[in-house]
Amino acid sequence: MQITKFILVTCIVTFGVLSLKAAPAIAGEQPNILIMGEDVDTDTASRNTRIYRRVLDALTNELHYEGFKVFDETAVTLDNFVQGRARRSDAEIIDIAKSIQQPPIDIATIFTIYASSKTLRYTTKIRTRITGRLLNVKDGQRLGNFEVELPMPDNAPVNCNQECILEIVSKNAKILAQDLGVILATKLKAISPLAIIDDTNEKKYSQNGLDAAYSLLFSGFSTNEINFIEEYLVAFSGYKKHRPVSSTLRTHEYWYETTSDIARLNRNLRLMLEHLGTKGRVVLKNNKFIIEKISAAIKVD
Repeated sequence: MQITKFILVTCIVTFGVLSLKAAPAIAGEQPNILIMGEDVDTDTASRNTRIYRRVLDALTNELHYEGFKVFDETAVTLDNFVQGRARRSDAEIIDIAKSIQQPPIDIATIFTIYASSKTLRYTTKIRTRITGRLLNVKDGQRLGNFEVELPMPDNAPVNCNQECILEIVSKNAKILAQDLGVILATKLKAISPLAIIDDTNEKKYSQNGLDAAYSLLFSGFSTNEINFIEEYLVAFSGYKKHRPVSSTLRTHEYWYETTSDIARLNRNLRLMLEHLGTKGRVVLKNNKFIIEKISAAIKVD
């Protein structure tokens, strides 16, 4: 078995599927980010209000300034989704983020704006707060939570109505969103590849990028073939860990975590079939790979 494993690893390195000492494989310099507002509660600012738009614009500008790729929700959902919907649930927002394929979204930044008022005999106290979270769209993992709030409530007239409250809150939207953008950028930098220009003016990365998780479903392979396949999976560059999800005599599914980009993983799986001398096809949909063995037809004399 040790000899077999040595031959396997040597074959992988020789034919170029991967290098065990290769630099981290990442999906571009930064993850693709989509900023979305959750406003299902009636005590939150609706996405059709001026406060929502100011927060959205300020967040986008701050993340762009820090070098992140932020995509406009309307632009990337224009063809396939109803536009202008407000009071959207958490489930609807996440489903939209997961469904966008051009470009594929890596991280959803989901925020909620709270504005509350308390009327006193001499004034109205207005408080503003923004909460939210960073979500890995591919596997649903929370990458961090955030919250910003004005240190002191604003004072407004005693008879301040809903329009009055929105106007006062919107004055502070830019300040709140800028502070929020700094918090988000700090969290995102911790999970993003850090680019460094070396002495040869070549860009390298001092850390891995966002961990990605995929479902790998192998169909039609024998147990012996799966044993070899598992050795390839562990040897792929960027490998973090894997675990079996289900297993039968001919079907095996794994949860596979890696820092490698999806294009490299797709290529490695195809080249793996070549090195195994197996005819098959690799199908990719969202973050699920289906690797199906194609059996040769039996000749009948």
